[in-house]
This record gives sequence, C-alpha cells and structure tokens, in this order.
Amino acid sequence: MSEKKFKTTSSNSHAKAGFAFEKINYQLLIASIVVVLIGFILMMGTEDIYSFTKITLAPLVVVLGFALGFVSILYKPKSKNAQD
Repeated sequence: MSEKKFKTTSSNSHAKAGFAFEKINYQLLIASIVVVLIGFILMMGTEDIYSFTKITLAPLVVVLGFALGFVSILYKPKSKNAQD
C-alpha cells in the first residue's frame, strides 16, 4: 500500500481562529443586560401599581435594554487591519 501525502497550501490553513464577537460587542451585551435589570427593578417598586414608573418608565427601559442587546449582536466594528 502506498501512502499519499497531502500538502495544504490553501488559504484556509491561515484562517484566524478567535471569538465570534469583538470586545465592544460583549461590552454592549453586558450593558443591555444591566439596562433590562434596571427596568425590572423599576417595575418591582413598592409604590402604587398605577404609578408613572411602573406603567410607562419601566417598560420603556426594558424595551430599550432589549434593543441595545439586539444592536450588540448585529454591530460589526471596523477592522483594525485593512487586509482582514
């Protein structure tokens, strides 16, 4: 039986392995989680159930937090190297 040796000269051998997102994406995701938590804490207050904070402000903060999470996933930072 003969052995065949294969050389890999394709550009795939030089592919850069790394994380799926950049540092800014993770920072935005953490910020969005914090904003959503703040919204839920505002909703949990001990005031009247029909207060402005619980009815209007807290849901708005939660929706903004989810929107920031959506942006953090889709945001593509500019490449540092022009050849990437």
